[in-house]
Amino acid sequence: QAQLLESGGGSVQAGGSLRLSCEASGDLVCRYDMNWYRQAPGQQREFVSRIARDGSTNYADSVKGRFTISQDNAKQTMYLQMNNLKPEDTATYYCNLEERGLCPGYWGQGTRVTVSP
Repeated sequence: QAQLLESGGGSVQAGGSLRLSCEASGDLVCRYDMNWYRQAPGQQREFVSRIARDGSTNYADSVKGRFTISQDNAKQTMYLQMNNLKPEDTATYYCNLEERGLCPGYWGQGTRVTVSP
């Protein structure tokens, strides 16, 4: 079993920055592709960014050029640097270890980001 703990959410004005962290703990026997998702009130959860096991990254078009995903393997932590935040980025952000074969997937509890105009 593994646990994911997100942190770094908060309230900022448009144009501001936040850095989200997702720390994994517990018995991680698999290597994972890792994702950030977000869910705005009344909306479905949507993909934000992904960092694969080989280090390659992907971003949703809506955040490309503003958000940067990274990881520190030694700390078992994934980050999401969010710059030039917009009100439409307001959501609860979740980190995810992607299920693969016999490796179970995991979700964090979420961290709230609020961007005011």
